[in-house]
Amino acid sequence: MKLEHDSGRPVAVVHVMTVAMSLAFLRGQLAFMKRRGLEPHVVTAPGERLAVIAEEGAGIHAVPMTRAITPFRDVMALARLIRIFRRIRPDIVHAHTPKGGLLGMLGAYLAGVPVRVYHMRGLPMMGASGIRRWLLATAERVSCALAHRVICVSQSLAAVATEAGLCHPAKLVVIGKGSGQGVDASGRFNPDRLPADVRGRTRDWLGIPREATVVGFVGRLVREKGIVELAEAWLTLRERWPSLHLLLVGPFEPHDPIPADVVDRLKSDPRIHLAGENWDTPPLYSVMDIVAFPSYREGFPNVPLEAAAMGLPVVATRVTGCVDAVVDGETGRLVPVRDAARLAEAIQGYLQDGERRHRHGLEGRQRVLRDFRPEAIWAGIHEIYSELLAWRRPATDRESSGFTRAMTVPRPNG
Repeated sequence: MKLEHDSGRPVAVVHVMTVAMSLAFLRGQLAFMKRRGLEPHVVTAPGERLAVIAEEGAGIHAVPMTRAITPFRDVMALARLIRIFRRIRPDIVHAHTPKGGLLGMLGAYLAGVPVRVYHMRGLPMMGASGIRRWLLATAERVSCALAHRVICVSQSLAAVATEAGLCHPAKLVVIGKGSGQGVDASGRFNPDRLPADVRGRTRDWLGIPREATVVGFVGRLVREKGIVELAEAWLTLRERWPSLHLLLVGPFEPHDPIPADVVDRLKSDPRIHLAGENWDTPPLYSVMDIVAFPSYREGFPNVPLEAAAMGLPVVATRVTGCVDAVVDGETGRLVPVRDAARLAEAIQGYLQDGERRHRHGLEGRQRVLRDFRPEAIWAGIHEIYSELLAWRRPATDRESSGFTRAMTVPRPNG
């Protein structure tokens, strides 16, 4: 069903994201929505990925923004957002990620945008303490209060948001089984569609022996992704399994860095291979036999789903988001967070039992094909748009009181 005005003018929807890296959340979605009558726009910080999104027919608007708390720059970004909204006059503003959500919802409210959607993809406050945790929680409460609907990427994240008092449960919705974008297990992440020799050729390029067993990790190489624990687990595994290799795909980042001595060990070990920031991941997944994802916190991580789509079992931590992405004992293993010994033990279980490794990989792929098709996620978002547009009406005292509630937040202890 197409969404349009009585005049035939398409419904305009503006997505707000803090940094261009997050545009991967919209891959395919913008073209899907455009085919259904919407006029998509994207506002984010400048970056090379803007050109890729423009190919899907979206209007692109670059506004300098950062993920960090930067009051002066944030106020400037908010002013620019309001000007863009008043120029485009969108019917819907759909804001993503904590900072994008806060600025997008504030700007949309102040510009009088009729429909406001906040996409809660994770909660950085879960890894924070003190005044920083209070600030992050306050930002979430404001974003949720100003939104007409809050899309949570997982049931476990929705539960945390409710328990922490960040959002009224009536506003929260999880589409299907969750996930922010779903995974294209029929196309991009389909091992049967890769060239027959891709595993061998990619291993040659990385310097990994063709007969080796490979544990892989995909993501930012920072502390909160569990890289310290993975490096510690590796010390145990490499001694017990002489033919085992470790492949790390992703960039080292200055925010939340891992200790220098751990970086040195990762870079100097001849059986550890650093692929860097390379997001053409299907050939890299084809090299792996097991995927480790020992993150401290998530909303709903895509990596475990991508790995499962490629027929790989996943060892992840029992934390928010990961518990939705991995079915313990069926598609992978869940281990306690920050526990290197249990992480090594779970990986070793797959090294010892190739049949179970293969079975869990197949079950994971079937689950992704069944429950996490991108088109199903996009259709769910389209349905939310339709419901909110049918409900919309001019601003009322109810909306004003909602903003007042957003501003009434608990003060930090002490």
